[in-house]
Amino acid sequence: MRETVKVDLGERSYEVRMGPGLIAQAGTEIAPLLHRPRVRVITDETVAGLHLEELRAGLGDIEMSALALPPGEGTKCWAQLERACGWLLEQKVERKDIVIAFGGGVIGDLAGFAAAILRRGVRFVQIPTTLLAQVDSSVGGKTGINTAQGKNLIGAFHQPSLVLADIDLLGTLTARDFIAGYGEVVKYGLLGDARFFDWLEANGPALAAGDTAARLKAVRRSVEMKAGIVARDETEEGERALLNLGHTFCHALESATGYGARLLHGEGVAIGCALAFELSQRLGLCSQEAPSRVRAHLKAMGMKTDLADIDGPLPDADGLIALMAQDKKVLDGKMRFILARGIGEAFVTSDVPRDVLKRLLEDALETRRA
Repeated sequence: MRETVKVDLGERSYEVRMGPGLIAQAGTEIAPLLHRPRVRVITDETVAGLHLEELRAGLGDIEMSALALPPGEGTKCWAQLERACGWLLEQKVERKDIVIAFGGGVIGDLAGFAAAILRRGVRFVQIPTTLLAQVDSSVGGKTGINTAQGKNLIGAFHQPSLVLADIDLLGTLTARDFIAGYGEVVKYGLLGDARFFDWLEANGPALAAGDTAARLKAVRRSVEMKAGIVARDETEEGERALLNLGHTFCHALESATGYGARLLHGEGVAIGCALAFELSQRLGLCSQEAPSRVRAHLKAMGMKTDLADIDGPLPDADGLIALMAQDKKVLDGKMRFILARGIGEAFVTSDVPRDVLKRLLEDALETRRA
């Protein structure tokens, strides 16, 4: 039971290999890329405790050293980037060596960025350990860190040489982490594949319950969609922006909650998708049924869907809009939104009246006080 999707970028093309048991075969998978039989691994303390020795065994005769960083979104910062780069330099990593990003989206983004800037570019391999990372952040070459001004504002495009998505690793996620990652899976159906969303409505519960075949199908279809978009628009000049469905809202909410445990990224994506469809409906772009259907499925999967689902204080509507204006998708001072004419019919626009956006957020905040 194994799937392979190619990310077609000419000489920088690479494969995303998905299936159970890939960690046990890591040495066989990575060996053809190696200039010398050694790798350096950047991971986090949680993943290290669960899987690092399994990876070491899977690498066989390949020499491995690892740096384990603290878990959580707070690790995507200047201090931990400096720590990672310093360690890689101490390890005498060369351009032809391989750095392995072994963890979720935080580790993938940070380790990938470290590889991008180290010696002006070192090769790296993504081994994503979360659903969110397997379906989204490990593919496409976006790397970076967060700052006080916003999320992912410092970074680089640096494509991996290989992605190994071991479906078995998803079995060790907490229920909250798995379901948060599902927010990125749903996003793919909502932005461009209504039939996939239909399939998720029918199979989401089995996927959440641990059905390996369902999980593999969801990961494969998500990766397939992202690989196609990245191949056509690697540096987000146009179509790739669709992958940010829900993210303009999400990133503002993550900033407002301090990139901590109050709101996981995938939870923010789910809330952002619900808000994007509600905004689309208020602008007369889609039917009232579409946002209702989105929220119904997210709720059925036990996901956050509203600002009322976020514990603790939030800024007012103007404060949230100010945070949204820091988003990296802002162009010529105008915020860009991914809206929808229906499920599977997303598009990019800057034509969103501020008063409509403000009223949407005011209404969403009002539900928290009700």
